[in-house]
Amino acid sequence: MDKQYHCRYIYCFSRLGLLREHARQMFTSPSQVLLGSNHTEHVDAASYTDSSDDETSPRDKQQKNSKGNGDFCIKNIKQADFGRREIEIAEQEMPALMALRKRAQGEKPLAGAKVVGCTHITAQTASTCESAVLMETLTALGAQCRWAACNIYSTQNEVAAALAEGGFSVFAWKGESEDDFWWCIDRCVNLEGWQPNMILDDGGDLTHWIYKKYPNMFKKIKGIVEESVTGVHRLYQLSKAGKLCVPAMNVNDSVTKQKFDNLYCCRESILDGLKRTTDVMFGGKQVMVCGYGEVGKGCCAALKAMGSIVYVTEIDPICALQACMDGFRLVKLNEVIRQVDIVITCTGNKNVVVREYLDRMKNGCIVCNMGHSNTEIDVASLRTPELTWERVRSQVDHVIWPDGKRIVLLAEGRLLNLSCSTVPTFVLSITATTQALALIELYNAPEGRYKQDVYLLPKKMDEYVASLHLPTFDAHLTELSDEQAKYLGLNKNGPFKPNYYR
Repeated sequence: MDKQYHCRYIYCFSRLGLLREHARQMFTSPSQVLLGSNHTEHVDAASYTDSSDDETSPRDKQQKNSKGNGDFCIKNIKQADFGRREIEIAEQEMPALMALRKRAQGEKPLAGAKVVGCTHITAQTASTCESAVLMETLTALGAQCRWAACNIYSTQNEVAAALAEGGFSVFAWKGESEDDFWWCIDRCVNLEGWQPNMILDDGGDLTHWIYKKYPNMFKKIKGIVEESVTGVHRLYQLSKAGKLCVPAMNVNDSVTKQKFDNLYCCRESILDGLKRTTDVMFGGKQVMVCGYGEVGKGCCAALKAMGSIVYVTEIDPICALQACMDGFRLVKLNEVIRQVDIVITCTGNKNVVVREYLDRMKNGCIVCNMGHSNTEIDVASLRTPELTWERVRSQVDHVIWPDGKRIVLLAEGRLLNLSCSTVPTFVLSITATTQALALIELYNAPEGRYKQDVYLLPKKMDEYVASLHLPTFDAHLTELSDEQAKYLGLNKNGPFKPNYYR
């Protein structure tokens, strides 16, 4: 019996060794396979796309896809197969975009549209995870697309490679410099013989660049679709100054964006981003969330559920009252800055956390941003001779003061969830579908329907986006009777809410 158990013991451990080797081979990234077995076996789940076969700038490489097309600039075209598999996974969680593709088989509502885009280039982007699936959907609807990334850290290199292999003109890679960022945008716009007639923007940088460098292009541009708080603010500023020369669609304030993307997406991704970067324990931690809009609400709800003690700062008395009634303590940042363990900005504004507050933070305080731009945290003020920067891991820096105090800065103040983790694909499907419909609406609108101003998506389209996602839950809508519809003064088929409903 002893010999029998001994043999089983040896057999089990030999099988375990084989399984480990099999798992190692399965989870080795494409770039590691290219580098050979001596390359490190460690793959950081939060930064797969940091891997590459060399440190050469993509701008210095001459790359072509399998069809000989070189109108793109990405990290590594050899990652295309891996990126394609990620896009296929994302498509399964993006039912509305897939539905739009099927319905476009007999019609091309964007035929003739030349869309230049500047969004996050992730699997969702490609299939719409959000830009990838979205780009392929826009093409299926008849559009030509050229694309850059709106964030220097959020690009999934393998997804960009899959898009380039598929013939898309993509100019983006993870870890771009500031100069690279604007160079990529310029390559999208400045192409001889190609003039964009639609803009899809996230943050307003693309729109700003065209206004600054190529203002004459707006003679042929039919409209702008903008999805972020920051970008929308910039459009309203242009409109107020009388400088907005084309119609613009504010997707950020659509009901589908506010109630789903901003809230549910951030509620899940804030925890994911913090865990991947810091392995922090949330229970009992004191957390400051700056801003109680939909993004702030999502962050606060997630952290409260994990046992954190959450403080909120807010300028709007209505949002402030909501925070109080949701059980959060409303404070000024300077009142609690010395005691909090984590600071999260969610405002879309600038200089929310300035050097004065950074100086007063406790040792080990984690600082991150869930808004759009990297201006919410005054990172520039930390780049001074007396402070030492220490890269701990991908997207995680220790900023060290002369007395030894250090703070943990994530993604250099840029978007935490898109720089350091991922976001729920299904929620991004809702936003991407809204963007696609906004493009279709502006592109096909008869002359005179939209003036040179900023508009909200028609409520009928908001409801259509929501209805396309209901079958995923096997959900069944109740229909109004003729009598009920007459009593409410509504059409039986909608819209069911007025345009001012938010």
